[in-house]
Amino acid sequence: MWGCGALVGARAGSRMPHELFLAWHRGWSAAAPYSATAEPSRVRALVYGHHGDPAKVVELKNLELAAVGGSDVHVKMLAAPINPSDINMIQGNYGLLPKLPAVGGNEGVGQVVAVGGSVTGVKPGDWVIPANAGLGTWQTEAVFSEEAVISIPSDLPLQSAATLSVNPCTAYRMLMDFEQLQPGDCVIQNASNSGVGQAVIQIAAALGLRTINVVRDRPDFQKLTDRLKSLGAEHVLTEEELRKPEMKNFFKDMPPPRLALNCVGGKSSTELLRHLAPGGTMVTYGGMAKQPVIASVSQLIFKDLKLRGFWLSQWKKDRSPAQFKELILTLCGLISRGQLTAPACSEVPLQDYQRALEASMQPFVSSKQILTMC
Repeated sequence: MWGCGALVGARAGSRMPHELFLAWHRGWSAAAPYSATAEPSRVRALVYGHHGDPAKVVELKNLELAAVGGSDVHVKMLAAPINPSDINMIQGNYGLLPKLPAVGGNEGVGQVVAVGGSVTGVKPGDWVIPANAGLGTWQTEAVFSEEAVISIPSDLPLQSAATLSVNPCTAYRMLMDFEQLQPGDCVIQNASNSGVGQAVIQIAAALGLRTINVVRDRPDFQKLTDRLKSLGAEHVLTEEELRKPEMKNFFKDMPPPRLALNCVGGKSSTELLRHLAPGGTMVTYGGMAKQPVIASVSQLIFKDLKLRGFWLSQWKKDRSPAQFKELILTLCGLISRGQLTAPACSEVPLQDYQRALEASMQPFVSSKQILTMC
């Protein structure tokens, strides 16, 4: 179910015809009745009508808020990040695509304003996050079905809450689901300054795991190294350093990693495989280099390396909502204990979305763009 991500667009400043309004409302909740007496209010939303360059196809539009049905929740959005998956969706290069036109945004946090008469899981004042991708979080407010959102503690830092449901979940599941790691075991990853990468560093540290964190070389490499180490990274290396013969000496004092996390592909993933322990697993969850993962025959035969993939949307599809809720609460516990913080973020007002979109697609950007709705 795609929630409010799939909509019928209304021209800015115009009222939606009754039939289109009704179709839009039912798009996110087939069981939600339409209330003809409800006064519609204006919603500002970032909408795209076709796939392409986000800077060109995304527009800030006025929409009308649907009436709240019995099983619905009226949510005022507080903040929503721009993730790589959001960009890929707009470009049309993602595993799940909403019907167009659609509101952008797969992640964010909002506060419940009102609930329908049959809603029991949330109440006004609660903070909620999306239960699934495609909800359409880049809007000032929306009406969702109750099952489309999950309540979280409202005392979390805003940036942590807004970035909770994608990257930290991906990081936690990859650390837990592919190898039975014990304290002292080693994990190697590329794209270590990404949102997932920063979450991996912190969650691994909380679990007593050692990490080798690979990043692209850059002018501020030492500054980035210091920041990642402040999160709990044990080692931070450049892609070039990982290729040097001297790495053999490095592993004299470090156990070979049993788990590699690949978000890049191409040569970078080849290097991760080269340093994996026999029988180890490389999990691919992204392809920033847009190049294939290549494994040699000898690595597969003589080292018995395993190549796996991970997609959070599929993980959730294969499990119950209660299991995802349990995962969210586990991560909330880490946040509350100071063991998991939000990635470096830049808050940008919704009306300045063009600047945020452009910044999110620049190379070497270590700051996640977060749209604020106030």
